[in-house]
Amino acid sequence: MRLTQPQQAYSQILQLLTGQKTSAEHAAEILDKRFNTPAPRREPVVLIVDELDMLWNRKQNVMYNLFDWPSKPQSKLIVVAIANTMDLPERVMMNRVSSRLGLTRISFQPYTHKQLQEIVMSRIKCLDVFEDDAVELAARKVAAVSGDARRALDICRRAAELAEASSPDQQVTMAHVNQALEEMFQQPKILAIREASIMEQLFLRAVVSEFRSSGLEETTFRQVFKQNCALCRLEGYNPPNTTELKSICHRLAAFRLIIIESGREDVHQRIRLNIGQDDVLYALKL
Repeated sequence: MRLTQPQQAYSQILQLLTGQKTSAEHAAEILDKRFNTPAPRREPVVLIVDELDMLWNRKQNVMYNLFDWPSKPQSKLIVVAIANTMDLPERVMMNRVSSRLGLTRISFQPYTHKQLQEIVMSRIKCLDVFEDDAVELAARKVAAVSGDARRALDICRRAAELAEASSPDQQVTMAHVNQALEEMFQQPKILAIREASIMEQLFLRAVVSEFRSSGLEETTFRQVFKQNCALCRLEGYNPPNTTELKSICHRLAAFRLIIIESGREDVHQRIRLNIGQDDVLYALKL
């Protein structure tokens, strides 16, 4: 499921459990009553929350309730949360939220090129359509940037389409994979990043760095300013001041590469990418 607001999680959870549709506020009340009321015959529920960082907001009420309900003796609820960073609780959670977390954490490292290759091969094991070198190339390219299995599969899928277009019996070769990669770099937003000025590219790198540091996919102008200053010094450039960086921010928003909070122009203005983090890194070949 996709949520535009953290509070919508209440409505979605209630609908999955009971089939009942209602407002987020009412759903929260029903769920709170359910998990605080003894029901010996009620079956246990395992709730898997992916992209936990997307439920973050200032009050963190949704996070608190999700982790508080399992602590109730009669709840029969188990919550498994998945986040992009191992230390998300220490970075962004209030003490009252982190105190409700269990003690078990499992760290998953990004896929290596060998693991990505195995994933792709498992999908095509019944088909003799890919040369081994072609799959390895796609896996290595993706592993060098993010280790995202979905990206590797997308590249191989496009390479297969290109091979089929040239000849129905054509095997997918390294040339097709390279062509698929080149197509990726020809997307309008990718081209816009590649043609952006050095300072605009550094701004985007600062946004990605902040996202990866915090584990969130939203930040503020203040945090980007700090990351940008550090990147500029590292690359040997004089960091732009806040006025200059604000101008860069607005240009990137006009290009629809980022989304900025409207009606606010201070350092607390919120910023999100309008393109995947991997796409930024691919475009800049980092």
